[in-house]
Amino acid sequence: MTLTREKTNPRLTNLITTLKAASRENGVQVWRDIASRLEGATNARAEVNVSKINRYAAEGETILVPGKVLGTGLIDRSVRVAALNFSAQAETKIRGANGTCMTIEELLNDNPKGSRVRILR
Repeated sequence: MTLTREKTNPRLTNLITTLKAASRENGVQVWRDIASRLEGATNARAEVNVSKINRYAAEGETILVPGKVLGTGLIDRSVRVAALNFSAQAETKIRGANGTCMTIEELLNDNPKGSRVRILR
């Protein structure tokens, strides 16, 4: 007998539904990909350190993390970071480098086509 569990976080279930709808409406596969990553197991979600964002992002670039951004490392670039969650230290470091922290919902409203977004995991 297999045990199936549904997501109990209402924000997460609404986000997954919204991402799938945006993918259908705009014909953009990136939102479907993010939704499928968020549908998976919690322990398989991305946990990205600030140092990795600094290593792979260019100045002014938009980064999407389908998981949590953690505060380990340094960042010296101004980047826009959208993620499911941020640690307090990561948020402080990104804002300290004149960057922007936003939710995935805010990024979806700001950029419905999903263009010029780099996904880190």
